[in-house]
Amino acid sequence: MRNKKIIEMNKKTHLLEERYYSYSLQDVKKPQLFRDVFSYRHVPKIIFNETVVPMNMPSDIWITDTTFRDGQQSMSPFTVEQIVTLFKLMSRLGGKNGIIRQSEFFLYSEKDRKAADTCLNLGLEFPEVTSWIRANKKDFELVKQMNIKETGILVSCSDYHIFKKMNLTRAQAMDKYLGTVKDALSEGIRPRCHFEDITRADFYGFVVPFATELMKLMEESGIPIKIRACDTLGFGVSFPGAAIPRSVPGIIYGLKHYAKVPSALLEWHGHNDFYKVVTNADTAWLYGCSAVNCSLLGTGERTGNCPLEAMAFEYASFKGTEDGMDFTAITDIAEYFEKEIGYDIPPKTPFVGKFFNSTRAGIHADGMLKNEEIYNVFDTKKILNRPITVAVNNLSGLAGIAYWINQYYNLAKDEKVSKNADIVAKMKTVIDKEYENGRCTVMTDEELDVILENCDDKLHKILTLKK
Repeated sequence: MRNKKIIEMNKKTHLLEERYYSYSLQDVKKPQLFRDVFSYRHVPKIIFNETVVPMNMPSDIWITDTTFRDGQQSMSPFTVEQIVTLFKLMSRLGGKNGIIRQSEFFLYSEKDRKAADTCLNLGLEFPEVTSWIRANKKDFELVKQMNIKETGILVSCSDYHIFKKMNLTRAQAMDKYLGTVKDALSEGIRPRCHFEDITRADFYGFVVPFATELMKLMEESGIPIKIRACDTLGFGVSFPGAAIPRSVPGIIYGLKHYAKVPSALLEWHGHNDFYKVVTNADTAWLYGCSAVNCSLLGTGERTGNCPLEAMAFEYASFKGTEDGMDFTAITDIAEYFEKEIGYDIPPKTPFVGKFFNSTRAGIHADGMLKNEEIYNVFDTKKILNRPITVAVNNLSGLAGIAYWINQYYNLAKDEKVSKNADIVAKMKTVIDKEYENGRCTVMTDEELDVILENCDDKLHKILTLKK
């Protein structure tokens, strides 16, 4: 229930606003499962109530990482060496301004603790090493011993979890959670409360009252308490006028407006079950959340988390600057995942896939021969250390073959061959026969190199010296 209404001046907009002092916990006897939206037997519905809240992007926004926590839950566990290498690459990507502000670690095993300790001892300012632990005093002591300043705490907030998983009432769950947070505060550890399944939770009946109590504890203790809004099943939607509990704008606005949670203590954690993970993270930023939680390559449970490399680009797009980030680290991270970890990146994945800036269409290759900007999203060679490529097949045409020669042999501008060159025509004849005989796969660089050598051995020797 909403309590007494007050009127106060918004110091940012300089407008008088109606504000309800607080929302009280609604300790219902039966779980609120929003069956009109989540019937389970049907695709979840997106409901609108036409309530539009204002965009209010914080002046300071950043990225946090969960690769070594949520990310590695979905794949073979990383070795200590792999974690440390990726951590250093992540630091390089985030740059000296700390756009990638924090990275969270498990502390369950000796290996996990060794990885966290090694990264702590690297002496890097960013990202800060934080932890994820079980909610018990023993684990809090472990965090304290390792000199980790902040830890994540699971505080599931939907009735699906409170009633069906934990067999508690809302009042019992809140009491349990607040007790756990107090344990962290007593150890001098900054709690980061993970509001699991927030997009299926009773926002005004549980989420806001609980967040309000956390803000009271923060005021009493003087220790910051963060709230991570977890879209655990990817139900969040970004559309203006969408209704709670699925509305990302509504969730962020409500936590700020009704629970008085500062932007700097708000973090969004999304999953990609409905292909909305990047847009929802953008939306969280736009409506007042300072941090978005991501993982490298989007690794994570089921469909994965928000790709960290995607949000690095979104940050630069919003801010109009790379702000000290080193995007070439993205290419090195992708190569490390594939070559050292054995992780298969879908080849058309933006920014990191083998063919993300590659074309097979002859008409596109012809355009790139004239000016690569026509068919390339930005200067991928400069920004990502990834020159554009052409994958040659039966549709590449003369232009595609010519572009491959120029790119593969790294020919200077005045050395480049045109699509009308004799060697291009000869290679096309050989390639066309391959596909006439039933080939259906793309030609590899090695195959094309052999074809060129067979067509003109003398030219091949000259070009090879230029590579």
